[in-house]
Amino acid sequence: MNLRRIESLQNPQYKLWEATLESRGLKKHGRFILAGRKSVPEALARWPGRFEAVLTHDGALLDRWTLPDNVPAYELSWKLFDFLDVSGTRAPLLVGIVPEMPMADLSLPPRGLELIVPLGDPANLGALLRSAAAFGVARVILTEEAAHPFNPKCLRASANAPFSLDLYRGPALAGLAKAAPMGPIVALEGKGEDLTRFDWPRDIRLVIGEEGQGVPATLDVPRLAVPTSDAVESLNATVAASLALYGHWLRHRAT
Repeated sequence: MNLRRIESLQNPQYKLWEATLESRGLKKHGRFILAGRKSVPEALARWPGRFEAVLTHDGALLDRWTLPDNVPAYELSWKLFDFLDVSGTRAPLLVGIVPEMPMADLSLPPRGLELIVPLGDPANLGALLRSAAAFGVARVILTEEAAHPFNPKCLRASANAPFSLDLYRGPALAGLAKAAPMGPIVALEGKGEDLTRFDWPRDIRLVIGEEGQGVPATLDVPRLAVPTSDAVESLNATVAASLALYGHWLRHRAT
């Protein structure tokens, strides 16, 4: 294996990788860093075309790896590698290419279950994307408030889910009504119709309420809520959304 050694903080390639740890650099360069002792080899095996480099602090860690021809390996000094390894895995990292996320055309009717998500916390978004992949969501539409799906914290929580989902951009949550999304469409928040009694159509858009704020009143659509005991006021948006996704999947998995 031909390892390329990088030791300088001023190395242009390293500076690009460093920039991707911040949202601004992630968007500017269209690159992300994937970490995880399980996530990295799995992603490289399943989606090799998504990646353009593997990074390590010790070339011996790659001795048993079979890298695609298009994925060069870099051995970084410990100081450089440790800075990029924000999860502290000490295992090889992958540099990936952010896929195109087109703007969703909400004037068209939904096809399958489409999830409209405003979650700004990357860990919560990652957990929800994991549920979306598990329960066969047709597409995920990220509003302007949403965290970037390839943020390191989001990737860590998502278990590689972004690689298997169709991701789209959408308007701000407050402007969703002006986008005039075609129905059927429902919103999920703390108060509304009992989720367990809702008869899920196959094709539907589900809007997730933003943490602490819910869904804007200007969006005139039916509200759904997860019934709970009085022990807590409401569920975390990710937990509630996962239950809703499961309800749709359970209704249509055999049809």
